[in-house]
Amino acid sequence: MATEFQVTFDSADPGAQAVFWAQALHYVAAPPPRGFDSWDAALDAWGVPAEHRNDRAAIVDPDGVGPRVFFQKVPESKAVKNRVHLDLRAAAGAPPDGRAAALEAERVRLTALGAREAWRLEPDGIDELCIVMCDPEGNEFCLD
Repeated sequence: MATEFQVTFDSADPGAQAVFWAQALHYVAAPPPRGFDSWDAALDAWGVPAEHRNDRAAIVDPDGVGPRVFFQKVPESKAVKNRVHLDLRAAAGAPPDGRAAALEAERVRLTALGAREAWRLEPDGIDELCIVMCDPEGNEFCLD
């Protein structure tokens, strides 16, 4: 049996990162815990002060298939390239002559959400086109 896991991002603004990645991955905000009709109600019940309500955020696959993605506030900013990153398979299943167009369409969509293109790895006869992007806080991810 596979081990359940989540992907965790350190972040300066967990709420904003959750909004970006939910849109990027077609995920939704994690629902509030059982017994609460909203996150505010849960945080009120737990006595979490207003200044700490953006310390954590989570998103989930609405189909329940993909891993949960968790964002936690950290005091330091990102300083170097990620050692682990997500690959968004934007061209999976696209015919070879449609691959570049599929990646470009996703690049445009994600740029409108706040991402930026960092660089491109052009096809070289061995590897196919890959677009390296950065999320709003500078975390690298690939479109392939």
